[in-house]
Amino acid sequence: QVQLVESGGGLVQAGGSLRLSCTFSGPTFSRSAMGWFRQAPGKEREFVATIDWSGTLTIYADSVKGRFTISRDNAKNMVNLQMNSLKPEDTAVYYCARGWGRLSNNYDYWGQGTQVTVSS
Repeated sequence: QVQLVESGGGLVQAGGSLRLSCTFSGPTFSRSAMGWFRQAPGKEREFVATIDWSGTLTIYADSVKGRFTISRDNAKNMVNLQMNSLKPEDTAVYYCARGWGRLSNNYDYWGQGTQVTVSS
């Protein structure tokens, strides 16, 4: 059984940084692509970033490209999302999930989410 637990969310001022982490419980992490999504109040869940099993390939949403970096540590079963130059529009609940690509239908396991709030 796969379980994903996010951490690292919080309140930050615009221009600041946060680092989100997702801990993966289960035997298949090193063979699994992973991704981050987010959902703001009243909006649909949207893709943020994804990383392949090796950490070699990444894809970012245009809205975060150049500001966010996804990475993984297969020895620790963790995937991270470094978020810099945060904007109020980045405020959302952030979810990690197992899968690859921009479409949420490509992901089969999801964490419970962590809240990120960016104040102006």
